[in-house]
Amino acid sequence: MGQLAALTAHSVAQAVIVISLVAALGLALGNIRFFSLNFGIAGVLFAGILFGHFGVGINPEVMEFLREFGLILFVYTIGMQVGPGFFSSLRKEGLKLNALAAAIVLLGVAATVLISRLGGIDMAAAVGLYSGAVTNTPSLAAAQQALMELPGLGEELAKQPGIGYAMAYPFGILGVILAMILARLLFRVDVAAEAAAGADEGPSAAIQSVTVENRNLEGLPLSRIPLVDELGVRISRVMHEGVVSVAQPDTLLHLGDTLLAVAPREKMDELVMLVGRKSEVDLRTLPSKVSALRIIVTRAEVLGKTLQELDLEHRYGVVVTRAARADIQFVVSPGFSLHFGDALQAVGEEESLKKVSELLGNSPKALSHPQLIPVFVGIALGVVLGQMPLHLPGLSAPVRLGLAGGPLVVAILLSRIRRIGPISWYMPISANFMLRELGIILFLACVGLKAGDRFWETLSRGDGLFWMACASLITFLPLAIVTLVARLKFKLNYLTLCGLMAGSMTDPPALSFANSLAPSGATSIAYATVYPLVMLLRVVSAQIIVRCCIG
Repeated sequence: MGQLAALTAHSVAQAVIVISLVAALGLALGNIRFFSLNFGIAGVLFAGILFGHFGVGINPEVMEFLREFGLILFVYTIGMQVGPGFFSSLRKEGLKLNALAAAIVLLGVAATVLISRLGGIDMAAAVGLYSGAVTNTPSLAAAQQALMELPGLGEELAKQPGIGYAMAYPFGILGVILAMILARLLFRVDVAAEAAAGADEGPSAAIQSVTVENRNLEGLPLSRIPLVDELGVRISRVMHEGVVSVAQPDTLLHLGDTLLAVAPREKMDELVMLVGRKSEVDLRTLPSKVSALRIIVTRAEVLGKTLQELDLEHRYGVVVTRAARADIQFVVSPGFSLHFGDALQAVGEEESLKKVSELLGNSPKALSHPQLIPVFVGIALGVVLGQMPLHLPGLSAPVRLGLAGGPLVVAILLSRIRRIGPISWYMPISANFMLRELGIILFLACVGLKAGDRFWETLSRGDGLFWMACASLITFLPLAIVTLVARLKFKLNYLTLCGLMAGSMTDPPALSFANSLAPSGATSIAYATVYPLVMLLRVVSAQIIVRCCIG
């Protein structure tokens, strides 16, 4: 009896025990595969519903704190994750994909409102169906937080989004994969041909040896090659009369020299036309004193400085050709500004590389040690921003970003700024993942416990099956419409289209399925391109549905 009391008598210890058991059971359920698919982190929600159905709960005030604190941790770390790629995804090469993804979001919102009106579904439940249908937990969190701010909110109304989410989530996962399969059948796609056609898509860097045949370049220093800066090209090595050396700005070119160039893939052909012809000789494999080293920027003194200011080429004879930031690799320019955690590909002689490594820090230990002051400062700023009223035209009452939107927006901005004075907003990937998973587990466990006593009743009396059917329309109709437009009007590559669909639903299982179709990077590139904007739009749209249709 004592063990049973530990689960039913409200106390801090009881809350810790219940949340821990819900989390452990939910994660175990989420790992069970059905036809190569699983519920993942959503298993925690279903475990919470199970506990709630049998009357196991925790103190309401403790539950509210855990739910809101988990929400804050989750959206803040999501913002830190997507922030570095958010603004770059809005540049020219990603505009089309982001416009199509935004259309999927807007069509989903329209379908939700329409289905709620025509089907007689309460909008509080409909917004939960919306979040589950698009497999987006942050939007559920945003909707629930917006509901909590409404005056006179009833206890039953507060449970509706969680129940709707649980009803819609299973088909939300399957629906995206089904849409990919139907698109493949409808357009009679040859996946291998599409993979070959999309092999050159994306902003990845290309490396090519080029032999100098343009007589106008004879005797010119590298720094005076026309259009090199405009093309975004970095020359790392030069072979003259069989000797390979580091490419310096004052290195003189001669006919027959071979250059090792690093350039954006789409610009490489222009460089070859300018210099001469492609060479099959890979200068990296020839015996020489030149080597390459991956250097991680961790020293505070160099943060915010540009490569031009550091002048590594003249001071050390080292050329930096590429950088990786937030898992995105690109060719650098002289104006490239260093941020904490940047991984630079440097080329030079061994002794010179060692000096540059010491200058930049190159301390993996510093990367793995999270700086906690910026985390708490960022969360505090996000909560403050979330409470600020925003007056929008057409709405009688001001809108707030809330605990879901405020920390998300602040995290995106801070991850873009990266550094203010001595404070660096870099968060190690392992720390980000740990805090993100802890936050979403706390949130989903509390949502499940709160909704558990009504879930089975809603499912068994008939409304649940109807809700599932409506949610499937919210999943499928926007994908179908945008897929037709993307393929017929924009001639989008099928694998890119699959990445767009998975990214617009922020659905990792769908991305995994798409990646299994063919060995192509086009799918992941499209997914990463639209993910940041979609994540923000999902959070905002859920709040708008609540504010406009309920408040």
